[in-house]
Amino acid sequence: MFHRHPFLSLLTFAYLGFVGWMTLTPQSGAGTSLMTRVADRVVRELQAYEPTSGLSASDIEFAANVAMFVPVGVFFLLLLGRRQWAAAVLIGLVLTLGIEIAQQEIPGRVSDARDVVSNGLGTAIGVVLGWVLTLGEWFHEVGERRARARAARASTHSQS
Repeated sequence: MFHRHPFLSLLTFAYLGFVGWMTLTPQSGAGTSLMTRVADRVVRELQAYEPTSGLSASDIEFAANVAMFVPVGVFFLLLLGRRQWAAAVLIGLVLTLGIEIAQQEIPGRVSDARDVVSNGLGTAIGVVLGWVLTLGEWFHEVGERRARARAARASTHSQS
């Protein structure tokens, strides 16, 4: 799988490294890390904007976790292939379960079942997005199979 798609594999591993950095690095006191300051700023800006003013920090964190795992679903589907969509979702769920288990031992990190739900949802959305992105390829494959079948029928028919 990885040798057939070296660039996609590299991109996938790089993104998984980013996910690991976001989820598995120790957090010092509240408000001191760059990511915490950025997240706090995003929450304040969204709450100041009328259409999103009713969102809580928890809602925004949930949505961010979903968004972070959408590429995971896309990458796994592209690496494994459309027929292995369930495996792509399962791998995303196993990945998020591993993160949540590891977070129990990391200072400043909190393991939360909502993260498993949001990350799993993001992975599933990514798998669906990957399906949509590869529909053209699928239609092309179906057309080629039909053309080969017509050609085989025609050659069998002409030999009779």
